Amino acid sequence: MSLWDRLAGEFIDVIDWTDDTRDTIVWRFERQGNAIKMGAKLTVREGQVACFVHEGQLADIFPPGLYELQTNNMPIMTTLQHWSHGFDSPFKSEIYFVSTRRFQDLKWGTKNPITMRDPEFGPVRLRAFGSYEIKVADAGVFLREIVGTDGEVTTDEVTGQLRNTIVSRFSNALAASGIPVLDVAANTDQLGELLKEKIAPELMEQGVELSRFYVENVSLPEAVEQMLDKRTSMGVLGDLNKYTQFQSAEAITMAAQNPGAGGAMGAGMGMGMGMAMGNMMGQAAGGNQYGAQQAGPWGQQPQAAPQAAPPPPPPPPAAAWHVAANGQTSGPFSLDQLRQMAASGQFTRETMVWSNGMAGWEAAGGVAALGEVFAQVPPPPPPM
Repeated sequence: MSLWDRLAGEFIDVIDWTDDTRDTIVWRFERQGNAIKMGAKLTVREGQVACFVHEGQLADIFPPGLYELQTNNMPIMTTLQHWSHGFDSPFKSEIYFVSTRRFQDLKWGTKNPITMRDPEFGPVRLRAFGSYEIKVADAGVFLREIVGTDGEVTTDEVTGQLRNTIVSRFSNALAASGIPVLDVAANTDQLGELLKEKIAPELMEQGVELSRFYVENVSLPEAVEQMLDKRTSMGVLGDLNKYTQFQSAEAITMAAQNPGAGGAMGAGMGMGMGMAMGNMMGQAAGGNQYGAQQAGPWGQQPQAAPQAAPPPPPPPPAAAWHVAANGQTSGPFSLDQLRQMAASGQFTRETMVWSNGMAGWEAAGGVAALGEVFAQVPPPPPPM
C-alpha cells in the first residue's frame, strides 16, 4: 500500500460494500491497521448484514440500514473497548459483510453409484444429480463455523462441504425410501422434499438455510438402460411374426430398388427372404404346412420335409340289440351273437327285437339291419 493510500485511509469515514459478483458470500472491509474511527458512517444494504469482530471476538451484528458508529449503537463494542479518551479515538476491529440473499442453481451429484435393492430388478446401482438454493440465516454462526479469518468467501468454497453432506444423506434416504426404480422419475418432487427435511437441520447448524432442493435426474447404469430399451421395444412391436414379415418385405423392396448394390449375393438373399416370407404367409393363411426347412446353396430351392398323413378316424360304435321272448327281455347282443343264435335256432325272423333309435319292438325279419343275420339260415319249410 502506498503512502498516499495510508494517509487517505485516515480520513475514510464511510464503510459499505457494493457486491458486483453473484457468488460472493462474505467480504471483509479492508482498512489500514483495522483502525475504524468513532463516528464513521456504516451503510448496510438490503441482502446484507455487517459483523464487527474485535480482537478475534464477534462483537456486534448490524442489519440493513445507515449507522453512525457511536457508543449508543455498539453496546458490546463499548464494553470490550473500554473507551477512556472521549470516545473519539479509532478502534481496531474487523468488519465482515455477509450476503443474506439466496444463492441459486447450486449443483450437486453423486460421485459414485448408490446401490439399492429394487423389488423388481434386485440390486441396482443408481446415479443422481440436481440443484439447490441456500442463504445465510445466522451470520454469527456462519462466521464462526465456516468463514473463520478468510477475507473473502465464495459459493465454491462453501458448496464443496455442503455437497458432501447432501450426497451422504441422499444415499441413505434413497436406499431407505422403498421407491421402485421405475417409479423414481415420477416421485422426484416427493424425494426432494424428503431429502430437504433430512438435510436442512444439519445445514442450519452451520448458519445456512436450505431454501430449496431439487432432484433433477436419477439414472441407471448404461447396460441396464439398454436392456430396458430392448424390453420397451418388444412391448411396442407387439406381434413379432408380423414384424418379421414387415422386415422381410422392406428388405425385398430395398434389394429391388438397388439391384447393383449387392450383385448376385443380393439377388440370392432377396429370393431367400421372399420364399421365407411366402412360407410364413402361407402358414398364416392356413395353406400348405411345411416343416423345418434347411437352407441349400444359393439359387437352389429349400427342400420341405414330408408331412405325416393324419390318422384315420375311429370306427363307429356297433349297434346293440335287445330280444323279447316269453314276456321277458334279454341282451344286448351284437350281430355276431345274433348270427350264432340264428344258426342254433334260438333266434328267428319272428323274434321281437329292439335297438336304440327304433320306435318300438319289431319282428327281426322285418328289420333291414338284421338281414345279414339270416343270410345263411334257410326260411321255414312250406306247409304240407
